[in-house]
Amino acid sequence: MCPMVNTDDLCDAGEVAELLGLSHSNSVFGYLRRYPDLPRPVINLGRGRIALWLRPEIAAWRAAHPRRTAA
Repeated sequence: MCPMVNTDDLCDAGEVAELLGLSHSNSVFGYLRRYPDLPRPVINLGRGRIALWLRPEIAAWRAAHPRRTAA
């Protein structure tokens, strides 16, 4: 059985970029390549399509890695 996800906790690349202090949502995908410990999307429908992350995971990563964020 799949784990339950609160849909209010889902965020897209634009919001992830905002949470990390990045200027553009495309920068998130560069961060995924650069930082293997950055949480991966819980939903990824493929290149050029929607990817969704869990907001609490991104917030926790940012708190644990303040020097890796642009802000």
